[in-house]
Amino acid sequence: IADRQEGIGVCSWILVSLSFLLVLITFPFSIWACITVVREYERAVVFRLGRILSKKAKGPGMILVLPCTDTFIKVDLRTVTCKIPPQEILTRDAVTAQVDGVVHYRIHSAVSAVANVSDVHSATLLLAQTTLRNVLGTQSLAQLLAGREETAHSIQATLGSATEQWGVKVARVEIKDIWIPMAMQRAMAAEAEAAREKRAKVVAAEGEMNASKALQQASMVLAESPAGLQLRYLQTLTTVAAQNNSTIVFPLPINMFGSLGQKSTGG
Repeated sequence: IADRQEGIGVCSWILVSLSFLLVLITFPFSIWACITVVREYERAVVFRLGRILSKKAKGPGMILVLPCTDTFIKVDLRTVTCKIPPQEILTRDAVTAQVDGVVHYRIHSAVSAVANVSDVHSATLLLAQTTLRNVLGTQSLAQLLAGREETAHSIQATLGSATEQWGVKVARVEIKDIWIPMAMQRAMAAEAEAAREKRAKVVAAEGEMNASKALQQASMVLAESPAGLQLRYLQTLTTVAAQNNSTIVFPLPINMFGSLGQKSTGG
């Protein structure tokens, strides 16, 4: 609609000329009805006899509007924050969830926003809801929980390509909250707890293995130096005496008990 190049016709020119003549006759009183102030963040789309006056919206500042033939619509170019209501979706792995979000967008072409769609804000909100359901329906629950930024960028790209012809630029899309059923939350908590217990057991087993290797190396070192074993024994007695004075530790070699058992069996 904004790209039409047809003329307005002879009758239209006559009406426009009469409107100019009426303004000149009633000047300077008519000037107050013809001048409109457009703010810095607004643009005015002027219609003359039902046709858009130019491809580019007018403003900011003062614009001249003929009282009988011209009408105008002001469009706000500031960024609009739109909250997406909670949408119930079914993920790819058949999990029901509710997701809501926020869309930040602004109008960069006032003429397209007025001429190509009846209500640009309502249309953008409804399209954002549909896009959110369509994009999240192709992802699993794990992808939805772990990849919020990637999902938001995908929604932004899809929504931006659809609203480009409306003169809308999608600046940012954010996913706020994700609600999943309580049974699924308990199952996920049990899975996480089992994974943590598994890791704890693996760490404990690795610690035991490292400790056994260290004890093996220590036994090899003590076997080469009998005096070192005696010094280790005295150090252990000192440590035990500092903790509990009534306890005396006297180590006996294991082979002694084996020899005593063989003697008793033989007797």
